[in-house]
Amino acid sequence: GALLVSERIDREELCGTLSPCSLSFEIVVENPLELYSGTVEIQDINDNDPVFPSSQARLEISESVAAGARFPLESAQDPDVGINSLQTYQLSANPNFALDVQTRVDGSKYAELVLEKELDREEQRELNLVLTALDGGSPPRSAHVQIYIDVVDANDNAPVFNQSTYKASVRENTPSGTLVARISAYDLDDGPNGDIVYSFSSHTPVKVRELFALDSTTGELRIKGQLDYEEAKLYEIYLQAKDKGVVPGVAHCKVLVEVVDVNDNAPEVTVTSVYSPVPEDAAPGTVVALLSVTDSDSHDNGQDSYDVYVLENNMPGIPILNVSATDPDLGRNAHLSYTLFQGDPAVGHLFSINRENGTLYLLTSLDHEDQVEFNMVVQVQDSGFPPLATNVSVSVFVTDVNDNAPTVLYPQPNSTATYPDVVAPGTPAGHMVTKVVAVDADAGYNAWISYTLLQATDSSLFSVGLHSGDIFTARQLHKDDAPQHTLVILLKDHGEPVLSTTATVSISVAEMVKEVLTDLTDVAPANDPRKHVTFYLILAVILVSAAFFITMLSLGIFKCYKWRQSKELFNNSRSTTYRTPGPFHHIDAVRGGFTPPNFYHQVYLTTDSRQSDLLCKKPFTSSPLGSCQSTIRNGEPGLYHQIVGTASRLPAPAE
Repeated sequence: GALLVSERIDREELCGTLSPCSLSFEIVVENPLELYSGTVEIQDINDNDPVFPSSQARLEISESVAAGARFPLESAQDPDVGINSLQTYQLSANPNFALDVQTRVDGSKYAELVLEKELDREEQRELNLVLTALDGGSPPRSAHVQIYIDVVDANDNAPVFNQSTYKASVRENTPSGTLVARISAYDLDDGPNGDIVYSFSSHTPVKVRELFALDSTTGELRIKGQLDYEEAKLYEIYLQAKDKGVVPGVAHCKVLVEVVDVNDNAPEVTVTSVYSPVPEDAAPGTVVALLSVTDSDSHDNGQDSYDVYVLENNMPGIPILNVSATDPDLGRNAHLSYTLFQGDPAVGHLFSINRENGTLYLLTSLDHEDQVEFNMVVQVQDSGFPPLATNVSVSVFVTDVNDNAPTVLYPQPNSTATYPDVVAPGTPAGHMVTKVVAVDADAGYNAWISYTLLQATDSSLFSVGLHSGDIFTARQLHKDDAPQHTLVILLKDHGEPVLSTTATVSISVAEMVKEVLTDLTDVAPANDPRKHVTFYLILAVILVSAAFFITMLSLGIFKCYKWRQSKELFNNSRSTTYRTPGPFHHIDAVRGGFTPPNFYHQVYLTTDSRQSDLLCKKPFTSSPLGSCQSTIRNGEPGLYHQIVGTASRLPAPAE
């Protein structure tokens, strides 16, 4: 009755993934005849390795993909069951990806790559990872697959010029086609994103485009028209390099082309005044005509003006020009002196000239943002009799230096009230949310501002335009995104050295503005010390007004009372023509504090003194207020009226 194994049992072949795996049989027993049923359970052993569909896998991931993106991987298969089946996956160490192992409803395992750090094709074009599948046997069996990740280029790099300013000199009348300068830029991106096209900037004047030609492929700047020094001495040409991406990156540079003068203009003689006819007895030295000679060429070819270029923020007291003149006379007649004539009154405070050698000094530091050009006239005069003189014009141009950082206009910096911009959940990618507005007080290339997202609550949610400052959604907003976002935008100019500043933008993700207002009201307001000051100011105004009203009311009652008393006294005094002087009285103003205590007088009045002037004697003792009469006539009006009113109540003296 022994049950034996007749051949090797393969559980996976018999039952596949079913568990438990069992085989049923029946046994017939004779004498007596009986039938028995039996079942044999085939237990699994870890005799199979996990198997991947292929030995390697290749993924293409764009470098613009934000962190947190997930990429499913093909699963390995293990025919064993239970603990011997596939249990987990492992990923080789790397700085960019992590592995997330998930469990299906049926208990099987699968793995996903999770991007933890954004890729940069310019830093690493390809990543090689190893994915390992492990079962739960003891010892565990495993399988490996090579994962090759190709980093797909995104247009995340703008072209960069190898220098921001190019300088070149070219003689006027140079033939067309002559090479002036060759600009060069590079772009770290690949394919169309890294192909560069050179062109003039949009604000380049038409005249410059007529005189110069730019090769869009090589960046060669050549003469196209006829240069004339007398028309323009310097050309400031702004050029740009743009890649061929869907959203092209742009870089800018400038080329300073100095036109060198050629002596191609003859001097011109102009007769400004003629005395004709000349008397036959005219004395020697009589002026016959006034002539002026001009030459459009420069320097020795025809110097009557000087152009001086000075960097702003210069050191005070530096020499900037030496005006040189010669006189063919001898002795005193050849001794020259230089005088500066200012067309602008400010020039005299800024410039000075040495009378002996013609050296022009700059007395103070100049600011390009205040004034760009100064014009003046230098007169050179000899010491003969009559003295002869000539004038030369001098123009000083202040060249800009990058000494001003960008200034943020919106959002207002250091503002106590913060009202965030609102964007609704579900807003698609590419939607403009707000805009950072800034200006730079510098000029030209130093004033060009670029905007970069420096810090964000969620760096994958928003992006900023490099040259516009526009803030866009980088992906669609989800309901589980954070409700409040704070972005820190870095603003840099293109000067040397680069100056920068930051702007903080608050963005709220909400369905309606009402939600944002509710959030704002929930925030406890900061203690504002000014509200206490306002309360005390209001209280002070109320108290002062009340005191003023009470004072005026009391003064009115007092005046009425005094007026009635004086009226009664006047009526009583009319019955007596003369009255002897009473005892000594002093004016009530003394008690009021208007005059010193030693200011006492004996006052004598008639019955009609209310309608006459008050005459006083000198004070008994010296007083700093002088005589009584001058004090009353020239002093405070209130004092004068109080003296008159009080004196009118004194008894009238007898004749």
